[in-house]
Amino acid sequence: MDRKSEKAVLTSGNLKKQIIELSIPMMFGMLGLSVFNIVDTIYIGRLGTGPLAALSFTYPVVLVLNSIALGMGVGASSVLARALGRGDHHKVVRYTTDSLSLSFFFIVVFVVLGELTIDPLFQLLGAKGDILGMVKQYMRIWYAGLLFVVFPMVGNSAIRALGDTKTPGTIMMIAGLVNTGVDPLLIFGIGPFPRLGIKGAAIATVFSRSITFFVAIYVLAGREKLISLKRAPFSEITDSWKKILFVGVPAAVTRIIIPFAAGVITALLASIGPQAVAGFGAAVKFERFALLFIMSMATVMAPFVGQNYGARKYERIHKGIRFSSVLSMGIGAVLLIVMSIFARPLASLFSRDPAVIAVAALYFRIVPFAYGMQGIFNISSMILNALNKPIHATILTVLQMFGLYIPLALLGKSILGTAGIFSALVVSYAISGTLSYFSVKRVINIHSKE
Repeated sequence: MDRKSEKAVLTSGNLKKQIIELSIPMMFGMLGLSVFNIVDTIYIGRLGTGPLAALSFTYPVVLVLNSIALGMGVGASSVLARALGRGDHHKVVRYTTDSLSLSFFFIVVFVVLGELTIDPLFQLLGAKGDILGMVKQYMRIWYAGLLFVVFPMVGNSAIRALGDTKTPGTIMMIAGLVNTGVDPLLIFGIGPFPRLGIKGAAIATVFSRSITFFVAIYVLAGREKLISLKRAPFSEITDSWKKILFVGVPAAVTRIIIPFAAGVITALLASIGPQAVAGFGAAVKFERFALLFIMSMATVMAPFVGQNYGARKYERIHKGIRFSSVLSMGIGAVLLIVMSIFARPLASLFSRDPAVIAVAALYFRIVPFAYGMQGIFNISSMILNALNKPIHATILTVLQMFGLYIPLALLGKSILGTAGIFSALVVSYAISGTLSYFSVKRVINIHSKE
């Protein structure tokens, strides 16, 4: 067997075992990323309301730039996995190298634009006075370290396309732990370290992300030999960029749509009362941990399907989709039972306010009915990206959020109040999950006949 076919490790073997073994390290990697956000918020919160407000102002901008980086990562993973399945080693090297050069181009553009627009942008968002000053302190460091934020996202996606989730999962977890350890040292000035406040949080984030940067470069350039420094025709490079962006841009848009729609739902709940918003926020934070395995499985289905699509192993793709969908429904059923039984104890972990606890408990009794279908929806979206059908995935997300969830939430609120808003999510995922599953099956059947 030659080297180029050896890399397509997901086109043979026990697919059930492969999907599970890929998902577990991915789950721990996602946990590591969650640690980043939670730890920064906890430590900055101890500095007072002002610094916490400043960190909150940075969230939308950081989210958009992270979404763009993740979108490019999805695009890189999609084209790489398909090239691996075809056994085209030249294209594998070209796509890996060109995805990183494309990332570097975006980094330069966003660093320059970001530094020039800090004042007007954050003033537009409502930051002023001392809070604006703290925002500037944080974002100037964050922009300066953008290379260490964006490169690893794209690089880790490339590594996952090879069928290796252990390496990116491990380094993301390590980075989260490093951030947890360095944060208090720099924020509060423990021991020989100076007290830097919110600037310390930014430095800790960039420092911990730099670990993922160097490991990703080592794996791709040193271990896998997939980064080429040879001069390539510019037309070949731009061709790679077009293919990466064809998937990456819709994927980035999709990631931006989701929090925007969540903002609309938050506004609906705010009209009911602050306890409804607080209960919803607490429940969603816990939900992210409850769904870690399902979301990890959705992520790893992209390289699995991409490699097998490149190798034209369509029956293996069908089997993988059936297994992941059944597993998603099974895990969703378990979560439904557990969260229904322990709804109030779980809600009590986040608040002592009876009204907040009641809202969170209501969420835990209603929304888990959607978890299985939510998993299928996310699995299908990732598969469509792997099949080079990113527009299909974006359309399904727009339909789920704006065609179903928000209109149904408006209707549900008028009939059942908070329970109606939560029930709307269940109905929207039941419909969109079903549509997405059959959309994927249809796309694969069309390709199998070509």
